[in-house]
Amino acid sequence: MTHHYRHRVRYRECDPMGVAYHTHVLDWFEAARTEALRERGVAYKEIEETGIIMPVVTVEVRYRRPVHYDDLIVVESTFPSEPGARIPITYAVRREGDDQVLITGTVTLAIVDRERGRPVPAPALLAEAFAEAE
Repeated sequence: MTHHYRHRVRYRECDPMGVAYHTHVLDWFEAARTEALRERGVAYKEIEETGIIMPVVTVEVRYRRPVHYDDLIVVESTFPSEPGARIPITYAVRREGDDQVLITGTVTLAIVDRERGRPVPAPALLAEAFAEAE
């Protein structure tokens, strides 16, 4: 499952040199995966209402080229496999209309029962969303 999220880099996301500050990339990744799931008909809020939380357990980011103020970027999020007790997601950030990859990354979410604080299999609504994407 792959999704494309568009974002205009805001002034407040940049350092004094006009380059996007590195920590904002994690916000872009979060927005991209949230919208990817929403497009599949599943909102984070719905997942949480089932008693499931999905904390980030690993993050890796590689900054290849700078992203600047007012750039219109596309964050491509790819879910390479169906969710189990974890959901790996890969990302590629490009300027809209340009094939050059500026940033790459991976994030792994754990699927956790909020009450017990233990990993659990993906709830049905999440598993169904992935099954429909194939």
